Amino acid sequence: MKDHIVRVANEAEFILNRQRAEDVHKHAEFESNCAQYAADRKEEETMCDHLISAAKHRDHVTANQLKQKIVNILTNKHGAWGAVAQRSSCLFPLSSQMHDFWRLDYWEDDLRRRRRFIRNPFGSTHLDITCKSLEDYGPEEDVALRGRKGFRGQAVVSQIAETELMLEGDDDAASLLQEKEMDNLGGPVVLSCPAQIIAPVIVARGTLSITTTEIYFEVDEDDPTFRRIDAKVLVYSEGLHGKWMFSEIRAVFARRFLLQNTALEIFMANRTSVMFNFPDQATVKKVVYSLPRVGVGTSYGLPQARRISLASPRQLFKSSNMTQRWQRREISNFEYLMFLNTIAGRTYNDLNQYPVFPWVLTNYDSEEQDLTIPGNFRDLSKPIGALNPKRAVFYAERYESWNEETPPCHYTSHYSTTAATLHWLVRIEPFTTFFLNANGNKFDHPNRTFSGIARSWRHCQRDTADVKELIPEFYYLPDMFINSNGYCMGDRDDGVPVCDVELPAWAKKPEDFVRINRMALESEFVSCQLHQWIDLIFGYKQRGPEAVRALNVFHHLTYEGSVNLDSLASDPPLREATEAQIQSVGQTPSQLLIEPHPPRSSAMHLCFLPQNSLMFKDQMQQDVIMVLKFPSNSPVTHVAANTLPHLTLPAVVTITCSRLFAVNRWHNTVGLRGAPGYSLDQAHHLPIEMDSLIANNSGTNKRQITDLVDQSIQINTQCFVVTADNRFIQVCGFWDKSFRVYSSDTGKLTQIVFGHWDVVTCLARSESYIGGDCYIVSGSRDATLLLWYWSGRHHIIGDNPNNSDYPAPRAVLTGHDYEVVCVSVCAELGIVISGAKEGPCLVHTITGDLLRALEGPDNCVLPRLISVSSEGHCIIYYDRGQFCNFSINGKLLAQMEMNDSTRALLLSSDGQNLVTGGDSGVVEVWQACDFKQLYVYPGCDAGIRAMDLSHDQRTLITGMASGSIVAFNIDFNRWHFEHQNRY
Repeated sequence: MKDHIVRVANEAEFILNRQRAEDVHKHAEFESNCAQYAADRKEEETMCDHLISAAKHRDHVTANQLKQKIVNILTNKHGAWGAVAQRSSCLFPLSSQMHDFWRLDYWEDDLRRRRRFIRNPFGSTHLDITCKSLEDYGPEEDVALRGRKGFRGQAVVSQIAETELMLEGDDDAASLLQEKEMDNLGGPVVLSCPAQIIAPVIVARGTLSITTTEIYFEVDEDDPTFRRIDAKVLVYSEGLHGKWMFSEIRAVFARRFLLQNTALEIFMANRTSVMFNFPDQATVKKVVYSLPRVGVGTSYGLPQARRISLASPRQLFKSSNMTQRWQRREISNFEYLMFLNTIAGRTYNDLNQYPVFPWVLTNYDSEEQDLTIPGNFRDLSKPIGALNPKRAVFYAERYESWNEETPPCHYTSHYSTTAATLHWLVRIEPFTTFFLNANGNKFDHPNRTFSGIARSWRHCQRDTADVKELIPEFYYLPDMFINSNGYCMGDRDDGVPVCDVELPAWAKKPEDFVRINRMALESEFVSCQLHQWIDLIFGYKQRGPEAVRALNVFHHLTYEGSVNLDSLASDPPLREATEAQIQSVGQTPSQLLIEPHPPRSSAMHLCFLPQNSLMFKDQMQQDVIMVLKFPSNSPVTHVAANTLPHLTLPAVVTITCSRLFAVNRWHNTVGLRGAPGYSLDQAHHLPIEMDSLIANNSGTNKRQITDLVDQSIQINTQCFVVTADNRFIQVCGFWDKSFRVYSSDTGKLTQIVFGHWDVVTCLARSESYIGGDCYIVSGSRDATLLLWYWSGRHHIIGDNPNNSDYPAPRAVLTGHDYEVVCVSVCAELGIVISGAKEGPCLVHTITGDLLRALEGPDNCVLPRLISVSSEGHCIIYYDRGQFCNFSINGKLLAQMEMNDSTRALLLSSDGQNLVTGGDSGVVEVWQACDFKQLYVYPGCDAGIRAMDLSHDQRTLITGMASGSIVAFNIDFNRWHFEHQNRY
């Protein structure tokens, strides 16, 4: 009995203990769940606080920008308070200083050139800044020795193996699965992760958050590293409290930062980019799969897929069609080099990986530059350090006798570093501020400052520590050679003050140097050698035995794959020293190919291929191809040649003074066999076939715009715009202050657009993009211009087809005091240039900012016609035969006077040639840069009222006062410098 009681008691105690243990476990689990729930809620609250504070920061930044924009518009010389601002500047000179300073805008054109200068409210002459003395530099310690101290025993490792991606077809199953997982996350924030924003001379930690429609970045302002960044630098850094819409993203590229493949660069519709660095590659992949499927954009012939954004540079190079296009001469040397730089990881956001371009000329001393003499060109098969034979021997001996612990190299400096980039760009903001920030708030010693092009060339041929190549700006940005802000940069040892960069004798002004340097880059001498320079910088001679043979080995820490920073995580001082070392010695671009780069086809070879019409053609063709006389004798006041073969109806649309229009079919007969759209039955046809409704006089009601225009309007070429697909015509001048859209097929009115307070006097259209979208600008007697958006998809003004009756303009452009009479818009440059009955022409951005006035000579006061090219030439024709050529940054480059009363002008697609026509009936061709006359066509028997060029730039169509059109043969290549004996 006793045993039974003991057994029962033990069982009871066991059960109670088990229950107690279960209670303890449940209690612990409950406490854990509560703690987890509290932590989740706290994290959620932190995230909400973070998003709220980020939104406040962004609103603050946006409000400041808006305030600055309003102040600029009002206090500008041509603004509402302009007169007051001018008077106050006389009384208080410092108050108007913000109007005197400019900085380079981050806006990029289609070739990734940044050329536009905008007002700089933070500008300064830096008069308080001194120059370094030679003692400030200390002993010239070898970079390699510093590397040995800071980074011991790290050998070059083999390049990280690429995971070969299938670049054809759809995303693989794993990728699709990842997308589904991302889609299922839901909630406001799809992904949030730590990140660093990479901007010139700034690396700032923060948090990147991605929702289903937007990206947010919020910098950690409490981070000690961020607190140490100079406020003068921060004002030039965009995106610290950034927000970007998915709809604005145009391209996403995988990038390197400090030689690690952990960064992304995102290109936006506003033609700027932002770069982020992430903790690891897994995070990079998550971010890419949380962003829209845009690939690397539409420029390189690659599908818009996320796997393309994650592809390695070598994969992008292999899969793109750009090399073939370059070989066929469809793109320029400049465009191809910029493509290679872009896919190889070179970026404007990291000065240590700035795009690199070659020196191409060697003659900087003679009075004239002759681009037909081979001796004036550099040997592009050798690196910059091996051009001088004596220096080449020195570098070869250094490599052979290397006795350091680090791998041997020929050069301990690099051809592209942060210091080199700032050295070239020290005269223009924001690079001046970046330079001072990186150099202890001092300018370089005058002997070391970039002060002359010939001096810099000699230096990089003689100094064993200088192997700098060039940057792209040497081929497009003359402003970098001008000390426009008046910096005091000291006197050289020879007593000469350092101010503007000294140009070669053959360049009278910076624009001449840039133009001739670019001509040299595009010359046949460079074209047939450029692939050898590509081998050195991006190709098979970049590393390995071929690099040794070519004298092309740099410090080992400049190469991709040379160090894994994560492996140094346990030794923070060593990691920090290594990162500093990488930042100081520069970075070699990613290697794009491991076999020789193919050469470019010669121009002579290409011109005999059947499908090409490039250069060196026989000029025996007649000047005039055809004359087409319309039954109506009304002057042809507008001509639009939208002749691209892929259009449903390639045509030349003509509009007469009586608003009778004709859609005249275009036959692509100018190109030879093999050209797009060519067929044998068209071989003997003339290029333009008259609109059958006009020719037969059968359906003129479908071709007549009957709505009455205001009686005071004089009909001219600027009263009309034809859309790029030839399907719609926009007309202004109506009494009700509208402009209207008509179908070119039926002649019916499709849209009436209101917005002005007086009669609309002129219209202009920008170039069109994929889908036919473009900007339309309307100018009015109310002295304003409105910028509209034409939707090629919906065929309406405005984005919303449900609200086509009341579209809103994208921007209102103010500053004129009188009726606007002429306007031109360039979407690629993001500018609108307009002229009024009185006063100077004004330059606005497409966001509505008034940039500057184009002040011509005293007798140039009544602008009549404006043409602007994507190359940055702005040609303005004034009353009484005056012509002026301005740069987009307002500099008067050339002027001339003509006897003819000009009625039409246009620029060739490359911006190099100007074509004019007027009352005398004579078409003349000019060199745009200096108005040198190139050719005069035979005179016509009537005045010219309008003109346009076919898509291939081979046919010029003019509208005549007699009611006919004349088609001329034109070949701008025959005036190319390589056709002349001397430049």
